[in-house]
Amino acid sequence: MSASRRSGATDELGPEGSEPEREGPAGSDLLAALLDGMDAALCAFDADGVVTHWNREAERILGWTAEEAVGRAGFAGWAVRSADAEEVEARLMSAMDAPGRQVNEFALLTKDGRRVLVRTQSAAVRGPGREPAGVYCAFSEVHAQIDLERSIALSEALLEDAGWGVVLVDADLRPAVVNAYAARALGAGRTSVLGRPLGELLSQGVEELESALTHVLAEGAPPAPAEMWVTVRTPEGERRRCWRSGFVRLSSPLAEEPVPLGVGWLFQDVTEARQGEQEASLLRFRTQQLHRAARAAAECENPAEAVTVHLDFALAGFADHAVIDRVAEGGTDTDRVRLVRIAETPSGAPGPCRLDGRAGLPVLYADGHPALQCVERAGTVRAGAGSLKGDAARKWASARQWPQGTVHALCTVLRSRGRTLGAVTFLRTSHRTAFERADAMYAEDVAAHIATALDLAALLPEEG
Repeated sequence: MSASRRSGATDELGPEGSEPEREGPAGSDLLAALLDGMDAALCAFDADGVVTHWNREAERILGWTAEEAVGRAGFAGWAVRSADAEEVEARLMSAMDAPGRQVNEFALLTKDGRRVLVRTQSAAVRGPGREPAGVYCAFSEVHAQIDLERSIALSEALLEDAGWGVVLVDADLRPAVVNAYAARALGAGRTSVLGRPLGELLSQGVEELESALTHVLAEGAPPAPAEMWVTVRTPEGERRRCWRSGFVRLSSPLAEEPVPLGVGWLFQDVTEARQGEQEASLLRFRTQQLHRAARAAAECENPAEAVTVHLDFALAGFADHAVIDRVAEGGTDTDRVRLVRIAETPSGAPGPCRLDGRAGLPVLYADGHPALQCVERAGTVRAGAGSLKGDAARKWASARQWPQGTVHALCTVLRSRGRTLGAVTFLRTSHRTAFERADAMYAEDVAAHIATALDLAALLPEEG
């Protein structure tokens, strides 16, 4: 009989309020069979802390048989470490004086000396006179339970407190779970993005993202994170962002064959860092271009050639076309400034800047033209076609005598030795972004070199 070696112990350790079991082998065998058939490990102690019952599940978990366990005083010296024995016994036996069940977790020792973390539920056993007669204790290993609780805690921490975005995407590539960081990055509430196609959340970059998610579903996670530039749709407008993303394929642990449930997508917004790197790289490149242009211009025998050299070097990676207009003779003394075109890039095909303007005929710019404003203000003027498209955009460029396809312009004044010599205009087509403040600063540096070359070339009429 594995459950107990005392045939009469069932009378004093029956459930609270139950009728005493009949003494004899039949009642003891029935109790032993019931205890051994239970999935939980069960043991019981009398009022003195002596083990009175020990079932097969307790034997399986700890390795001690009922013959070895029943009759021992507590767990000290065999089922727990000596240093822990007093505390464990006190916590178990305290159930005799407490109402209901008590739940505890502590480490027990197996027969071969291993420590096993168990969770116990213990309660008092009452005698016929309702006095405390002992304690019964059910226990089980909690490694699986703790692993589950840790997984749940980790999931909740990732979804609530993580400093990066966490999105669980289902097999249809739609968000199923979104944490607070990701919701802010997507410019929407956590529930409002659930189940929506990614194309409704992103206006650009969605193809690249969906391709990555599809690859992870089919092949598994990539070996390294990927950086993606996307444009997010928000109530305030579109935002261009760079997300450093990692992916994990999610599969059901219950199926014999891996069944993809979706993709765990984790990302961080690294826009500011990448923009800073791009700006620093662009600044280095432009500084190098100015240096190269200065060296190449120094080799020109004719200072007029240095004008086109500076312009050609400046255009690289900066603009698609450029024109230089100088102030016509007497142009700053009359009511209306007149400008003469002296250099421009080919508008039909790529090529070096050409010198022109020998005839001295003024360009017929309409009032309010950006180049005229630039000379009058002695500063920089930016202009753009805005939302105009197609024929409207072409008419906008043609009216300003700029090459077809121009949608952005930056006019910078040419000044040397306190005199306004003219203006240089940089032009961009639709495949480039509008000119920004940093572009204006670079254009002013280029204009300073061009103005110096113009002065040296004595292209002004009075210097003839």
